[in-house]
Amino acid sequence: MKKLILICAVILGFAFTASAQDSQKADFKFNEEKHDFGKIPQGTPVTTIFEFTNIGQEPLILTDVRPTCGCTIADYTKTPVQKGAKGTIKITYNAAVAQPFNKPIVVTSNAKTPTKYLSIVGEVVAKSAPASR
Repeated sequence: MKKLILICAVILGFAFTASAQDSQKADFKFNEEKHDFGKIPQGTPVTTIFEFTNIGQEPLILTDVRPTCGCTIADYTKTPVQKGAKGTIKITYNAAVAQPFNKPIVVTSNAKTPTKYLSIVGEVVAKSAPASR
Protein backbone atom coordinates (compact mmCIF):
# COMPACT_ATOMS: atom_id res chain seq x y z
CA MET A 1 0.00 0.00 0.00
CA LYS A 2 2.84 2.38 0.85
CA LYS A 3 4.42 1.65 -2.53
CA LEU A 4 1.15 2.49 -4.31
CA ILE A 5 0.86 5.80 -2.44
CA LEU A 6 4.50 6.61 -3.24
CA ILE A 7 4.01 5.81 -6.94
CA CYS A 8 0.87 8.00 -7.09
CA ALA A 9 2.72 10.86 -5.36
CA VAL A 10 5.61 10.63 -7.83
CA ILE A 11 3.25 10.59 -10.83
CA LEU A 12 1.30 13.57 -9.51
CA GLY A 13 4.57 15.40 -8.83
CA PHE A 14 5.70 14.90 -12.43
CA ALA A 15 2.32 16.00 -13.77
CA PHE A 16 2.34 19.14 -11.62
CA THR A 17 5.92 20.00 -12.61
CA ALA A 18 5.18 19.53 -16.32
CA SER A 19 2.02 21.62 -16.01
CA ALA A 20 3.84 24.39 -14.15
CA GLN A 21 6.64 24.46 -16.72
CA ASP A 22 4.11 24.61 -19.56
CA SER A 23 2.34 27.61 -17.99
CA GLN A 24 5.68 29.45 -17.88
CA LYS A 25 6.30 29.07 -21.62
CA ALA A 26 5.91 31.87 -24.11
CA ASP A 27 2.58 32.03 -25.90
CA PHE A 28 0.97 34.34 -28.42
CA LYS A 29 -2.43 35.81 -29.09
CA PHE A 30 -2.95 37.14 -32.61
CA ASN A 31 -5.21 40.04 -33.57
CA GLU A 32 -6.36 37.74 -36.41
CA GLU A 33 -5.18 34.37 -37.72
CA LYS A 34 -6.87 34.60 -41.12
CA HIS A 35 -6.84 37.70 -43.30
CA ASP A 36 -9.28 38.12 -46.18
CA PHE A 37 -8.03 40.52 -48.86
CA GLY A 38 -11.33 40.29 -50.72
CA LYS A 39 -11.05 41.02 -54.46
CA ILE A 40 -7.69 42.39 -55.52
CA PRO A 41 -6.49 43.42 -59.01
CA GLN A 42 -4.16 41.09 -60.88
CA GLY A 43 -0.53 42.21 -60.91
CA THR A 44 -0.84 44.25 -57.72
CA PRO A 45 0.97 42.90 -54.63
CA VAL A 46 -0.97 43.24 -51.37
CA THR A 47 0.29 43.27 -47.79
CA THR A 48 -1.17 42.60 -44.36
CA ILE A 49 0.35 42.60 -40.90
CA PHE A 50 -0.55 39.97 -38.33
CA GLU A 51 0.05 41.49 -34.90
CA PHE A 52 0.51 39.31 -31.83
CA THR A 53 1.04 39.76 -28.11
CA ASN A 54 3.19 37.50 -25.95
CA ILE A 55 0.72 36.35 -23.29
CA GLY A 56 3.20 33.86 -21.78
CA GLN A 57 5.78 34.37 -19.06
CA GLU A 58 8.98 33.76 -21.06
CA PRO A 59 10.25 35.77 -24.05
CA LEU A 60 8.64 34.60 -27.31
CA ILE A 61 11.09 33.81 -30.11
CA LEU A 62 9.88 33.25 -33.67
CA THR A 63 12.36 30.84 -35.25
CA ASP A 64 10.77 30.74 -38.71
CA VAL A 65 7.83 32.13 -40.66
CA ARG A 66 7.39 30.16 -43.86
CA PRO A 67 4.79 30.86 -46.54
CA THR A 68 3.77 27.73 -48.44
CA CYS A 69 4.29 29.17 -51.93
CA GLY A 70 6.76 31.36 -53.77
CA CYS A 71 4.08 34.00 -54.43
CA THR A 72 4.12 35.04 -50.77
CA ILE A 73 6.93 36.61 -48.74
CA ALA A 74 7.14 37.09 -44.99
CA ASP A 75 9.00 39.46 -42.72
CA TYR A 76 8.67 39.16 -38.96
CA THR A 77 9.93 40.32 -35.57
CA LYS A 78 13.31 38.65 -35.17
CA THR A 79 14.12 39.78 -31.63
CA PRO A 80 12.63 38.08 -28.55
CA VAL A 81 9.19 39.48 -27.68
CA GLN A 82 8.98 40.01 -23.93
CA LYS A 83 5.96 39.16 -21.75
CA GLY A 84 3.10 41.54 -22.64
CA ALA A 85 4.93 43.02 -25.64
CA LYS A 86 3.79 42.95 -29.26
CA GLY A 87 5.40 41.61 -32.42
CA THR A 88 4.40 41.47 -36.07
CA ILE A 89 4.41 39.18 -39.07
CA LYS A 90 4.20 41.08 -42.37
CA ILE A 91 2.89 39.05 -45.32
CA THR A 92 3.01 40.23 -48.94
CA TYR A 93 1.15 38.29 -51.61
CA ASN A 94 1.99 38.77 -55.29
CA ALA A 95 -1.38 38.70 -57.04
CA ALA A 96 -0.10 37.38 -60.37
CA VAL A 97 -2.73 34.82 -61.39
CA ALA A 98 -6.43 35.70 -61.65
CA GLN A 99 -8.07 33.13 -59.37
CA PRO A 100 -9.20 32.66 -55.76
CA PHE A 101 -6.41 31.92 -53.29
CA ASN A 102 -5.98 30.46 -49.81
CA LYS A 103 -2.35 30.51 -48.66
CA PRO A 104 -1.23 29.11 -45.31
CA ILE A 105 1.79 30.54 -43.46
CA VAL A 106 3.62 28.28 -40.99
CA VAL A 107 4.95 30.04 -37.86
CA THR A 108 7.53 28.18 -35.77
CA SER A 109 8.46 29.44 -32.30
CA ASN A 110 9.24 28.51 -28.71
CA ALA A 111 5.57 28.98 -27.71
CA LYS A 112 3.41 26.40 -25.92
CA THR A 113 2.19 25.44 -29.38
CA PRO A 114 5.46 25.54 -31.36
CA THR A 115 3.80 25.45 -34.80
CA LYS A 116 1.03 27.90 -35.62
CA TYR A 117 -0.81 28.35 -38.91
CA LEU A 118 -1.96 31.70 -40.26
CA SER A 119 -3.69 32.17 -43.60
CA ILE A 120 -4.45 34.74 -46.24
CA VAL A 121 -7.40 34.39 -48.60
CA GLY A 122 -9.00 36.38 -51.37
CA GLU A 123 -9.63 36.51 -55.09
CA VAL A 124 -7.34 37.96 -57.73
CA VAL A 125 -9.43 39.49 -60.51
CA ALA A 126 -8.16 40.20 -64.03
CA LYS A 127 -7.41 43.83 -64.78
CA SER A 128 -9.83 45.44 -67.20
CA ALA A 129 -8.44 45.89 -70.68
CA PRO A 130 -8.01 49.56 -71.63
CA ALA A 131 -10.78 50.85 -73.86
CA SER A 132 -9.80 50.94 -77.54
CA ARG A 133 -10.18 54.13 -79.57
